[in-house]
Amino acid sequence: MEYQKDIIVADKLGIVRTDSEEEYLAHLLCLGGTCRYRFNERDFELHTGDLSIVRKRKMLEKIQPSDDFQCKIIYAAPGFIELCTPQSNYGMKGSLALFLNPVMHLTPEQQIVCRRDFELLELRIKDTEHRFYRETLINAMQAAILDFFDFHARIYGESDISTQSASIMSRFLKMLEAGAYREHREVTYYADCLCVTSKYLSEVSKKVSGYAANYWINRYTILDISRLLRDKSLSFVQISDMFGFSSPAYFSRYVQQNLGVKPSDYRE
Repeated sequence: MEYQKDIIVADKLGIVRTDSEEEYLAHLLCLGGTCRYRFNERDFELHTGDLSIVRKRKMLEKIQPSDDFQCKIIYAAPGFIELCTPQSNYGMKGSLALFLNPVMHLTPEQQIVCRRDFELLELRIKDTEHRFYRETLINAMQAAILDFFDFHARIYGESDISTQSASIMSRFLKMLEAGAYREHREVTYYADCLCVTSKYLSEVSKKVSGYAANYWINRYTILDISRLLRDKSLSFVQISDMFGFSSPAYFSRYVQQNLGVKPSDYRE
């Protein structure tokens, strides 16, 4: 069944490679040992009982598990997650917070709930003869997502985001995820597309995520640039042209301003 491709449960790293053409969200529960990794240009370390939810796995780098590291991982396709996510504005706040910090330190009670969710999903995935296989799988994933929301809300607080704000922020991020920042890095462009003012978009972004709209435009841009800089087959001029910079010198200044080093130094 096609749903078996949409969700995968694994008990070790590497089952789905981070550079896989198929994009998956990774939900990892650490069962023992430790694991260090870099995500979104920041370093994190998992310990027993920690839950890590990574939306953009291609941003993962330098994954270093300890010899005794044990885990359970749920890989889910974005479309399947969208299908299973309950109609709640909390999802937007949670996804933004996890983009900045993908690790949640669960209490012993939350760990039990999380393991139960993982085990139920694994059971439902295997039960392909169930007459209502699709419905039971969606139901199990939805229950897990609600528990993830609950974990996050208890750690970071409840959400008071309005439906309108959540909708605007969701559409704004979808444009960024589609790569609009390669051609457009002005808040006015996105505001015009969303039929709001630049000031209003920045206010919504600040309320929902804690950061103004310009932060997210620059963040997506510099993450993409840093990824391309690691590809030594591309020249600085080629990368500069991909993003429509007026000159390589301007591109170099932009990189230095946002990464703190020149493109040549970063590549080294």
